[in-house]
Amino acid sequence: MLLNFLDALRAAGIPASIKEHLLLLEALDRDVIERRPEDFYYLARATYVKDEGLLDRFDQVFGQVFKGMLGSSGVKAEIPEEWLRLVAEKYLSPEEMEKIKSLGDWDEIMETLKKRLEEQQARHQGGNKWIGTGGTSPFGHGGYNPEGVRIGGESKHKRAIKVWEKRDFANLDNSKELGTRNIKVALRRLRRFAREGSAEELDLDETIRGTARQGWLDIRMRPERHNAVKLLLFLDVGGSMDPFVKLCEELFSAATSEFKNMEFFYFHNCLYEGVWKDNRRRFAERTPTWDILHKYGHDYKVIFVGDAAMSPYEISHPGGSVEHMNEEAGGVWLQRVAHTYPATVWLNPTPEAHWGYSQSTRLIREAMNDRMYPLTIEGIDAAMRELTRKR
Repeated sequence: MLLNFLDALRAAGIPASIKEHLLLLEALDRDVIERRPEDFYYLARATYVKDEGLLDRFDQVFGQVFKGMLGSSGVKAEIPEEWLRLVAEKYLSPEEMEKIKSLGDWDEIMETLKKRLEEQQARHQGGNKWIGTGGTSPFGHGGYNPEGVRIGGESKHKRAIKVWEKRDFANLDNSKELGTRNIKVALRRLRRFAREGSAEELDLDETIRGTARQGWLDIRMRPERHNAVKLLLFLDVGGSMDPFVKLCEELFSAATSEFKNMEFFYFHNCLYEGVWKDNRRRFAERTPTWDILHKYGHDYKVIFVGDAAMSPYEISHPGGSVEHMNEEAGGVWLQRVAHTYPATVWLNPTPEAHWGYSQSTRLIREAMNDRMYPLTIEGIDAAMRELTRKR
């Protein structure tokens, strides 16, 4: 089985060798992990994967080879699953919808939700007050309310101001080839070549000159020529970004090959106090945003990639995040990044003609000082020109 796993990794383009395979067998033989599927997954990944861009391919191969043999495990929801099952869906006429009133502003809705969670003791379905399914309450899913908090389920009317559910995201794969070379050419506008570091490359011209001058072979070396631009790439994943995964993977692949000094991080919807490198470990292994602001110098260029589609409260209010209770609004963190790194842009995969219909897009543009560009050939070209502009 493990030899088949090794072959599958190689076939997927992951450079796994016999040496690493023997290392995995030795680790298993010495019982360095508990005999649990999750522990074996992380041990195998640490042994075989040396490039973060290959994590997604490793996950796919692992799932195919061990399909049906390893049990699935996950974080249990804080709200009982049976409460979230859609037993029946209530269809309302336009007249009935008009009669349903919103609770008010953000603070009132969140305070009411807190009280309902403290008071409610059982699952509810079809009502207008408690947290449940198929009703007109502002809390739950499968029903209708002009403004509320969707807890689990699927979006139907696109009116929720906050979504409370567990989500699984996948890492981007840097092996994806670009659909068009023009995107890669547009990224190359952000280049500043320099020869830095140790002398590891043969300088043929100087070697010839030195040999002719000295009368014996005089080998001259020089540092490798590379793009000296430093880049921070922040990628929005999950939710409304799912339709743009292929496009984002192409951009990620191009950026990985074009920029030697590049660091990337994931976020969801809006930037908050923490980001992550691995979507499977986004709750357990986070990097504080403050650490990034203090670690990377002001000379770094920053690119955000996201559709800016979210509840406006996620940008303007504390507690607006769809996955955690954030103490500071997302807009505050975006302004901090834009202030720390003068060369900051936002690439939006949503067609530019639709931006005017989204309040959240307007708020993101304001936080970015109007430096938002469409994720198209022309948009990338304009964004790279903005990043190279002298300030």
